[in-house]
Amino acid sequence: MAGYDILPLLFLAGAGIVLFFIARSRGLVANNFGSVPAVKIETSFSDIGGQAAAIKELQEALSFIKNHSDIQKLGIRPLKGILLTGPPGTGKTLLAKAAASFTDASFLAASGSEFIEMYAGVGAQRVRKLFQSAREMSRRIGKNNSIIFIDEIEILGGKRGQTTGHLEYDQTLNELLVQMDGLKVDDSVRVLVVAATNRVDMLDPALLRPGRFDRQVKVELPDREGRLDILKIHTRNKPLADDVKLESLSRETFGFSGAHLESLANEAAILAMRESLDQVYYRHFHEAVDKVMMGERLDRRPSLQDLKRVAIHETGHAFVSEHIRGGSVSTLTITPRGQALGYMRQTPEDDTYLYTRDYLENQIAVMLAGAVAEELELGGRSTGAGNDYLQATSTADRIINSGMSELGVVDPETLPRSFRYRVQKKILQAQEERVRQFLLKKKRELAEVVEILLEQERISGQELRKILETAAA
Repeated sequence: MAGYDILPLLFLAGAGIVLFFIARSRGLVANNFGSVPAVKIETSFSDIGGQAAAIKELQEALSFIKNHSDIQKLGIRPLKGILLTGPPGTGKTLLAKAAASFTDASFLAASGSEFIEMYAGVGAQRVRKLFQSAREMSRRIGKNNSIIFIDEIEILGGKRGQTTGHLEYDQTLNELLVQMDGLKVDDSVRVLVVAATNRVDMLDPALLRPGRFDRQVKVELPDREGRLDILKIHTRNKPLADDVKLESLSRETFGFSGAHLESLANEAAILAMRESLDQVYYRHFHEAVDKVMMGERLDRRPSLQDLKRVAIHETGHAFVSEHIRGGSVSTLTITPRGQALGYMRQTPEDDTYLYTRDYLENQIAVMLAGAVAEELELGGRSTGAGNDYLQATSTADRIINSGMSELGVVDPETLPRSFRYRVQKKILQAQEERVRQFLLKKKRELAEVVEILLEQERISGQELRKILETAAA
């Protein structure tokens, strides 16, 4: 040690020890997932809209944890795992956080991708550390319950034997199964595993059996009433103008998830801020719906010839849509946005989950109307109708697979391709001819709307209907 000053080293060691104890006092758990703060979860079920059925089912499952003394008296085995399934953006993570708040439990979150590496044994070690960290966190903050949330569990819990390179995936899953089997009712810290996935078909059957994930809670896209509840939640901190009707917005946002609706409210507020306004008006929400669905407006400007073709194409869609169901068109525009040079937005009449053949054929007619309008007005079609054809063919397949075609009930896997093609073609040609005969009677009105679009780039559904009503009178 002669000739060396060790005071700086001692100072650094002392500082490290002090920082370590400060981190522990603040509830930081050092593990393979980084430092996880043991913060208080403030999300409650009242903060989640549009998932009344999922919340009710989840609360029912969580009551076994809250009423711990009762389940001991009756000899009830506690639930070890709850699996949340549903499309992305529907609120599965929020439900898991609300579950922690509902049961007064600590909350530790991880993603399935964090467990898997190329080195065998690493994933299994991380699973053990995760359960250990959950128990340590609860003891440190004085709680008896702990919830471990694993997002994208299909990565960690996929069916075994499908990865031929190495057994890391299988070993990691095996360790998770072992840890869940070790959860007992008399543990000092009762651990509940909550997992989320949108690919439940990929999960190993061992995970789904009773004693592992005892309950599966479906978290689906919200219906119209659910969308209204979500919009109320995400606009309660925003000053809304008198012309904003959230009921109308909930009708226009069919298929939107909770994440979409949160983004919609945020984008509308941003648009109002850009105009230096103190309130958010309905036109901002209307514009935000287009932005969330299609993307930002593009700077590129197509040629006048291309704009005219786009205007004819979208007007064809709109005319047939209004003919089939009056009041269905919300907006018609030729403003480039995202991957589209123009688009026609419809307002769904009601959330529909079962479809008849007439309904599906009407949808095919609307899809084909753009290309037919181009052919009638310009003498030919363009590649802009490519996506319309794919959707129309897919809808015709749906008619066939559902047993509503002339083939009757069929097995989609054994149906010869030649039979499918023949029936597909017959369905599409019938709707194409139907659309052609209708648009031939509307050539004057179609030309009028196209001129308005070329001048204004946008026309509302109300303006479109006025033109059609005037022509009919």
